[in-house]
Amino acid sequence: MFRRPGDGPTLLVDVERGLTVSVWFQGEGEIGSNLEGVKRALEKHGELYVGIVSLMPGLTSVELVEQGGDSVTIRTNEGLMERTNISKNIESERVVVEFDEKYQAGSKVTVTSRFSDEFTPTDTGVTHRLVMSDVEAPGFLGFLYRRFGSSKTGNATLKAYKAYFEKQNG
Repeated sequence: MFRRPGDGPTLLVDVERGLTVSVWFQGEGEIGSNLEGVKRALEKHGELYVGIVSLMPGLTSVELVEQGGDSVTIRTNEGLMERTNISKNIESERVVVEFDEKYQAGSKVTVTSRFSDEFTPTDTGVTHRLVMSDVEAPGFLGFLYRRFGSSKTGNATLKAYKAYFEKQNG
């Protein structure tokens, strides 16, 4: 069962406390932007996520299907991506965004996971910390994805965020 907005500490707090969380990928990167740019982008999370997803390797077609107050549905050349339970904790020196994702890549595999993005300012930009957890993907292809895809997927996600925000800033 995924955490719902307002259900207590965030995933990042759970990880920092050493609580048992099924972390699949954890990493961070520097973005040549500022925290205000991140905050502005979150005002239109549908546009933000389409922009980021379009920068992921192998995706040639990305379009917004639907945007709700705490959800977004995106169609890619691979399938349908639903991000739900989007929660945004925006503070003066920190932004944390969490959401559940279900990505149906054709008829081959459906992946569900939990994402947590934390953005904090630095002297030269923003540090982006990404935690991907609770990854489920049934079947043989799902096993291969779960077993071997974490580093590639996580690092590609960090690079897509960096490219998106630096383009917005430039």
